[in-house]
Amino acid sequence: MKIDNHKLDLVMAEKCLTSEQLSKVTGVSQVSIARFRRGTQKPRPATIGKIAKALNVPVQEIIETSAATLEEQK
Repeated sequence: MKIDNHKLDLVMAEKCLTSEQLSKVTGVSQVSIARFRRGTQKPRPATIGKIAKALNVPVQEIIETSAATLEEQK
């Protein structure tokens, strides 16, 4: 499971949250949040869950979804 940095940026913008604010709410370092947003670091599944919970969105809204994954869900 990999976070989609573009989706993450969009949701953060919709919620008017900065990396610093998201860091405080999740307990994940601001440096890590910035790396997730740039796509240079892959978060653990538990971290993705924390971020989704803090943003009040389902995990699926902030992770990458491949065509194969979409087919499996059908």
